[in-house]
Amino acid sequence: MDFGLVLQTDPPASAVVDLMRRAERQGFRYGWTFDSAVLWQEPFVIYSRVLEHTERMIVGPMVTNPATRSWEVTASTFATLNDMYGNRTVCGIGRGDSALRVAGRAPTTLARLGDAIDAIRDLAEGRETVVDGQPLRLAWVEEGRLPVWMAAYGPKALALAGQKADGFILQLADPYLTETMVRAVRTAASDAGRDPDALTICVAAPAYVGDDLAHAREQCRWFGGMVGNHVADLVARYGEHSSLVPEALTSYIAAREGYDYSHHGRAGNPSADFVPDEIVDRFCLLGPVEAHVEKLRALRAVGVDQFAVYAMHDAKEAMLDAYGTSVIPALSS
Repeated sequence: MDFGLVLQTDPPASAVVDLMRRAERQGFRYGWTFDSAVLWQEPFVIYSRVLEHTERMIVGPMVTNPATRSWEVTASTFATLNDMYGNRTVCGIGRGDSALRVAGRAPTTLARLGDAIDAIRDLAEGRETVVDGQPLRLAWVEEGRLPVWMAAYGPKALALAGQKADGFILQLADPYLTETMVRAVRTAASDAGRDPDALTICVAAPAYVGDDLAHAREQCRWFGGMVGNHVADLVARYGEHSSLVPEALTSYIAAREGYDYSHHGRAGNPSADFVPDEIVDRFCLLGPVEAHVEKLRALRAVGVDQFAVYAMHDAKEAMLDAYGTSVIPALSS
């Protein structure tokens, strides 16, 4: 199993770079960041510094979207980083949440997301493609490679991930829901004539190592609020008790009253007060090292290739060191 670190690009950018370097020393292979231009600093500028100051780390957004940048700009940015540092990027992409909602725009359609996945990959790898009716090609790209991994929860999005993406990002760490959604993605890949085992499966969630479970829950409760934004969209589309969406995913948002993006992805987010302890425990990895290893083994057993750790809490360094010393070695075989 591979491991990734997910950070927000809060200033100073040097702190993000330092944490990514520490993560690489501890055995993390991927460095991810949020991508929301109004809320945080520009991630692609910071990726260049991370790549310069690491040796093997692969970097990318978790996740970008097809709307805040034109597709040729996104592809050219990735291709430039790859040309400079040797194909060490990955494009995590979704319909868009904070980046668009903060700017007063709705997430993009799945149809447009599917077109963007194809176009961004083709352009970044040097192939001609059509963007908004115009044939385009980045003629300077040579031997570029850009895997595109799609974030998804709902049935149509899961199907699109299987049909189009090189990898699937699931932002929660519940083994039951993970198994259900991985099966849906791989079935869609097979139905589309693709090799379902060729897709990389990435689960992303907060991890907090320690014996004080109550404190760990309060540090990570924000994550249930963040996931709740996407779940609320699913409930609005499919209804509260739809057979198309697992109730294990949707039932907890009944008490949700709204969401303030000024606290997005942060410990102590007041918009996450509705999230019960049971959801925090299911969606996150909490407790002593042994509990993390046990849950990660369960996730690996249902097909997870990478666990990406959201580190928006008060024990980032301690978590990275505990993972490097005890968790990653236990999952290396």
